[in-house]
Formats: sequence, C-alpha cells, structure tokens
Amino acid sequence: MSKMFFKGRIETRQNHVLSGYNVNRNVKAGTEEAPINVVVATESRKAEVEAIIQEHSIVANISVDESQEENTLELDTLLNKAKTTIFEKKPNRNDPCSCGSGKKYKKCCA
Repeated sequence: MSKMFFKGRIETRQNHVLSGYNVNRNVKAGTEEAPINVVVATESRKAEVEAIIQEHSIVANISVDESQEENTLELDTLLNKAKTTIFEKKPNRNDPCSCGSGKKYKKCCA
C-alpha cells in the first residue's frame, strides 16, 4: 500500500518506515570492520587457510578447535561468489539476420 493512502496515526507510520532490516549496508564481510570467523581442526589446516586468506586479502579470525567440526562456510561463500549471467542479445524482428544472408531476422531465422 502506498504511503499516500496510509490510514492511521502518522507517527506510527514513521516508526514502521524507520525500523527494519538494513539492506543497504556498506560493510562487506572479510574486511577490517567485519572479519569472518573460521574454525579448523588442526594447525596444518590453519596454515592452509591462512595462505588462502593472504592470497585473496581477506580479514579473518581463525581458531583451532579439535572438538568442533570444521566451519569454513563464510570463507567458501566469499571465495565462490556468484557471477552475473550475461546473455547474448537476441536480434529484433527487423534487424539483419546474424547468419549473414542479408535478409531480415523475421524472414530468415525467426
């Protein structure tokens, strides 16, 4: 519902608008302001993870705890970010055909 058609006390609406989850955060995970937490089981695994962190210049808190299972979810998420999918532009009906025939797309390959 639009804020122009809000029925009720105006100060209540302002409270609802101002509160809520902030989706426009400028703090990224793996930086000085928000380091990631990684739990590993052995010292040798800690050295491997530190090498990966140095290579990608990520800030992380690494703790070695044999009683807990390994937790590298945040690190894996940062390393395997999803890439934007870019599709080839489909020609419009009146554009020349991409097969090279010289005809319009709608008369040739459509």
